[in-house]
Amino acid sequence: MKAAVLVFPGSNCDRDLAVAFEQAGFDVSMVWHKDSALPEGVDIVGVPGGFSYGDYLRCGAIAAQSPICKALAEHTARGGYALGVCNGFQVLTETGILPGALLRNAGLKYICKTVDLKVATADSVFTQGYAAGDVIGVPIAHHDGNYFADDATLAALKDQDRIAFTYGDNPNGSRDDIAGILSENRRVLGMMPHPERAADEGHGGTDGAAMFRALAGMVAEA
Repeated sequence: MKAAVLVFPGSNCDRDLAVAFEQAGFDVSMVWHKDSALPEGVDIVGVPGGFSYGDYLRCGAIAAQSPICKALAEHTARGGYALGVCNGFQVLTETGILPGALLRNAGLKYICKTVDLKVATADSVFTQGYAAGDVIGVPIAHHDGNYFADDATLAALKDQDRIAFTYGDNPNGSRDDIAGILSENRRVLGMMPHPERAADEGHGGTDGAAMFRALAGMVAEA
């Protein structure tokens, strides 16, 4: 089982994401943003949190233009799996791999705390380790986590059961309390909360570990 974790200048959750994959049984390669290709035979690509390029433009906008993101887009277009967390979710929207945009938090402040997430669907490899309706505790750490999409996009996400997680107490103003969404083929997940920070007993909670176990199980079965 092979996972690749992308690394941009300013990434600060790349190691956390790699460790979460490793603990689930993946061999992990760290891939620099200037590389033009992903490792051979990679099963899933992780796009980590942090502040790629210092978020000096829109969050994730500069990273989305990097050589490795072209390879990421090609990987997902072929049906490859990808997980984007926090800044990684922003990158996925900036590349057009996922719809919508992440705006400044409604309260205009950086938020760092553990929040309640409701599992909106269990029908994906990312969420099949939970039951729909489960409430899990996962940390957030963002300044621009306010998910926005137009009415037509929101309707499509709902009709296609592509909202993966919603906030119990919306901390950032996201439309319809959205915390994470799936691609049309359900093989790409973008989410603002950090499951990799809730995957080890030392973190104070392990509610995120089921996601990585489920991903490992999917690859093993394949």
